[in-house]
Amino acid sequence: MQFFGEMHKRVQHLIKENASTLLTAGGVVGTVTTAVLAGRAGFKAAVILEEHTHERVMADIDPDTSYEQALHHLDPLSKTDAVKLVGVHFLPPTLTCSATVASIIMANRMSAQKAAALAAAYGLAEGRLNEYKEKVAEKLSPTKNQQLEDELAQDQVDKTPGANQIIVVDGEVLCFDQPTGRYFRSTMENINKAVNATNAEILHHDYASATYFYEELGMPATTWTDDVGWNTDHLLDLKISTVMSEDNRPCIALDFKVLPKMDFIPKHY
Repeated sequence: MQFFGEMHKRVQHLIKENASTLLTAGGVVGTVTTAVLAGRAGFKAAVILEEHTHERVMADIDPDTSYEQALHHLDPLSKTDAVKLVGVHFLPPTLTCSATVASIIMANRMSAQKAAALAAAYGLAEGRLNEYKEKVAEKLSPTKNQQLEDELAQDQVDKTPGANQIIVVDGEVLCFDQPTGRYFRSTMENINKAVNATNAEILHHDYASATYFYEELGMPATTWTDDVGWNTDHLLDLKISTVMSEDNRPCIALDFKVLPKMDFIPKHY
């Protein structure tokens, strides 16, 4: 009994954790099932209506009238009578269609609730992190604070391989983007241009996604950069640290002073 009790709890936990996925899968299966059942019901209905019409014609036909003439003069079947004859065959696809629609709606609601919860958690973590950074900055002198930022950036660079795969062109230097953990090549001039262009976009349209900034740097977007950004509450501002890459090349490490937010698009949009 204890074994079955534990299995029941595990199954409940599995269903709860994957409810939106299961509902989405149910919506897909339900769509296909509804189409198949509707096709079968339509075929059966056509056969039943044809047989019923034949019976009516044979019941009213006389020896002097051909079958085609009797069929032509036959009164059309009313919608009510047609539903009575074949309506029961359309009950299964109707039920599966209703269940499919309900599954899709519930999956969408659950996904929206999870997204809202993640946004709230992200906002809370962002706020705590900013408070921690501000407190550290208060305790340390500007020189010590910059030294700490440089050491943290160096640690992240040391843990991220791939710098030796970036070819440095004349005039460009090796750069490391801390938020996304990617190496790229650029110049301080191009980086500043990307910051200015992003802030101009924010001031002009009230917001800009992180993807906009990375595209200005010539870097591809990620799923994270598509979902976060800045608005007029906080413009884009970078922290610049000078570190050494894994192959002992000078490297510029970039980080955001204020992390992009998930709910960056103003409510009136």
